[in-house]
Amino acid sequence: MVTTAVSNPPRQYDQPLLSGQQPPLAAHLVSPRGFYFHHGVYAGDGRVIHYAGLSQGFRRGPVEEVSLERFAQGCGIWVRSTTPARFDREQIVERARSRLGEHRYRIFTNNCAHFCAWCLHGASRRTRIVNWRLQPGAVLLAACNTLARSLYRRVNPDRIPTVS
Repeated sequence: MVTTAVSNPPRQYDQPLLSGQQPPLAAHLVSPRGFYFHHGVYAGDGRVIHYAGLSQGFRRGPVEEVSLERFAQGCGIWVRSTTPARFDREQIVERARSRLGEHRYRIFTNNCAHFCAWCLHGASRRTRIVNWRLQPGAVLLAACNTLARSLYRRVNPDRIPTVS
């Protein structure tokens, strides 16, 4: 059984997936894992396609199809609803399945979030992250901002911080 999402969402427009609820086909799913968020694409029938990456330890895992429960690993799940997808739902699931078994996980250039962006929009956010590697100050600032927001949410669970 999937754990009900009870803490603050990863982003304010993400919607919690409640116990027993099934997400829409091809939905971008997000699950908090302490200091990062894990991403996957809902393939229907209680299955999620995701880049296992480092989700189960320090050994890199492949793109795989797993149950919602295994994807969640006891954490909440949110459905991300941002920009409309470039492809229809069936195409998104086909794109995700076309990469099953792939073993090219890279934490900064080919991770689970990149995988979802590629499935839904046709391109990952790789260039943005590669540019960050060239600007270590920006990476440090982003990390401090993320840490500050996380701490703020713990201290003020009823308020969502805004960043200008």
